[in-house]
Amino acid sequence: MIGAESGPATADTHFGFSTVPLADKQGMVDDVFHKVATRYDLMNDLMSGGLHRLWKSELVSTLNARPGSRGRPYRHLDVAGGTGDVAFRIVDSLGEQAKRIGAKFDRGVAEVTILDINGDMLGVGRERARKRFGDESILDFVQANAESLPLDSSSYDSVTIAFGIRNVPRIDAALREFHRVLRRGGRFLCLEFAPVDRPGLDRIYDAFSFNVIPKLGQIVAGDAEPYQYLVESIRRFPRPDLFASMIEKVGFRRVTHRPMTGGVVNLHSGWKL
Repeated sequence: MIGAESGPATADTHFGFSTVPLADKQGMVDDVFHKVATRYDLMNDLMSGGLHRLWKSELVSTLNARPGSRGRPYRHLDVAGGTGDVAFRIVDSLGEQAKRIGAKFDRGVAEVTILDINGDMLGVGRERARKRFGDESILDFVQANAESLPLDSSSYDSVTIAFGIRNVPRIDAALREFHRVLRRGGRFLCLEFAPVDRPGLDRIYDAFSFNVIPKLGQIVAGDAEPYQYLVESIRRFPRPDLFASMIEKVGFRRVTHRPMTGGVVNLHSGWKL
């Protein structure tokens, strides 16, 4: 989650507040999410006071995905969404809209793909899909690196990533891949935390982040270290205007970002035109 990280393999990057070899970061991030996979969604509720649900609902509402026809289903890709939290919301939204037009929701009208580099997170997502929909096959689950998507160019109508881009070692490489797999006229949406710089709120936010979240991680997930990294990674992520310029640099147009909850989170948007 740092900017401009497409350097040589010997370059250094950030892992939280630490400096590590760029080539090592992905493995270190993988280890974090192996540790937290089974408690990931519960910890999101505790860390955000449930607000992450509102932020994700706003992402889905802004996306406004519409069911396609049997000749051309709507295709959506959710990156770093292993547990399914965002993708399930999109499936529900597409299903409701399909009902309104008298269509049956199936792969003939929409296809939703969850992509994550971490197999443990995907395992949680598959199990949750079976419980929620009765069948995990309503979605596609793909284990892959966001920096090199094993997907055809110009094949998706929309791409989302929620609270995952800051964990990607080469953010610019991932953004180029998102642009590549989108169809012309497709939309990219990204939810991500940002360093808070509002006087007063910044002190409260820092106190909660550094003093409470790692302790919650220790109590709920049995390990404080992954949550210490996640808190630190937010502070190393580019500020919203800089991240917006990175999105624009890879080819997206009509790039915007909208702060939510006092700027704690931003919803970034870009179009492939």
